[in-house]
Amino acid sequence: MILSTAQMLEAEANAFADGHTAEELMEQAGRQLAELVRQFHPSPGTCRVFFGKGHNAGDVLVAARHLAIDGWVIALDPVFPEAFLSPLTATQLSRIPRSPLGKARPLVVLDGILGLGTKGDPREPVASAIHRINHLRDHHAAWVLAADLPSGLREETVGDPCVRADVTMAMGFVKSCLMADPATDFVGRLAVADLPALRAPADSDLAEILTPKILSLPPWSFDRHKGMSGRVAIIAGSRSYPGAARLCSAAAVKAGAGLVTLVVPPDCVATLSASVIPEVMVRSLDDFSVLLNEKWDAFGIGPGLGRSRDAMVCEFLRHCSAPCVVDADALNALAGQMEILQENAGPRLLTPHPLEMARLYPRKGLNRRQWMADFVSKYPVTLLLKGSRTLVGNNKTPLAFNTTGHPGMASGGMGDVLTGVSAALIAQGRDITESARLAAWTCGRAAELAIRDNTVSQESLTASDIIDHLGRAFLDLRAGVF
Repeated sequence: MILSTAQMLEAEANAFADGHTAEELMEQAGRQLAELVRQFHPSPGTCRVFFGKGHNAGDVLVAARHLAIDGWVIALDPVFPEAFLSPLTATQLSRIPRSPLGKARPLVVLDGILGLGTKGDPREPVASAIHRINHLRDHHAAWVLAADLPSGLREETVGDPCVRADVTMAMGFVKSCLMADPATDFVGRLAVADLPALRAPADSDLAEILTPKILSLPPWSFDRHKGMSGRVAIIAGSRSYPGAARLCSAAAVKAGAGLVTLVVPPDCVATLSASVIPEVMVRSLDDFSVLLNEKWDAFGIGPGLGRSRDAMVCEFLRHCSAPCVVDADALNALAGQMEILQENAGPRLLTPHPLEMARLYPRKGLNRRQWMADFVSKYPVTLLLKGSRTLVGNNKTPLAFNTTGHPGMASGGMGDVLTGVSAALIAQGRDITESARLAAWTCGRAAELAIRDNTVSQESLTASDIIDHLGRAFLDLRAGVF
């Protein structure tokens, strides 16, 4: 759920009326902030804590106390003199153990300056503190974690200045200001702290935030065999774009499909047969309609196909009764024949990036959420709209916002991997929308894991790195990380 400022204040008031205390909530929030730091930075380093006067400050001070116990060097950056702190925040400050001096890496910055309900642009001394945080991020490789919301972000707009966070941990529920399109570059990656005492008001926004708490990945039964994991056909690749087919089919294997067959045009079968991973079977077909009479649990169609087979792709999608993940050149083929999507022969998952989406359905000044809602109200499909805050939805279930990933995913091949993962999850018997949600979260988490060990950077991240880290991402999903 997504709450407005007024709804969040109502939820807190109801929790206090039920007998819960501000200190109880603060301890829970701070502990989870510290857990989130460990999730991204397993080895202790230096933590600089910027804190204001209110309870957001208390949250980050509790986190600092937990990190200090783990061996982190804690550097305190108060924005106001201690006499200005709320009593509970002052108490939390007094509980932080004395920290040794040092400048160990990584450098983590906790932003607990401003909280919910801030009015107007930040003034001094807050503005200078925000500038210092952004300077540390831009020039000293600091990783910035904002408590509840980046300082300077308001319900109606992004303030000037505003903290640019790498990750924002919302307390209990995500606030509406975090989900506005202009806020994305300031909020960064989203996480949600679990505060059971808080209950959402009945009129809350029902949109979902994709976290392991709401995603489901049960363990496989011990007597499972490959037939139970599904047969996937990946229709992809061409002489000009063989890499897309390799990535897509490999991702389907690594996401648990029982059998993966890569269907390719005859002119590139030799190249791809020699270069795909051993677990992928390669089949040459110059007419995709042959597949319509065969038993397949899911198709992935489009990566690297080129545009010479647009008519064949459209006819296949018009008649195929099996679930299809439609991406890349298959989307471009559909752009001129959108009536095909009005009465689908089977479930369809479309996975466009914004430029592909614009070819399918002009944006007309809508924000991303409105754009998506308008599209699925007209076409009975599941839409996964890629971007820095990937959206997943259809016309029957609440919209979902993905939380994982980072800017390093803005490179070629990422969509090919997502298509393969989605097709594999569908083939295992999952609902097509649930599969899209799982695929978005897992691919984003794999990207985070790839750079966590400091052997890959955002700049050097490749789609192959995502495939290599899918296993750990699935393990994290089951473990319930943030």
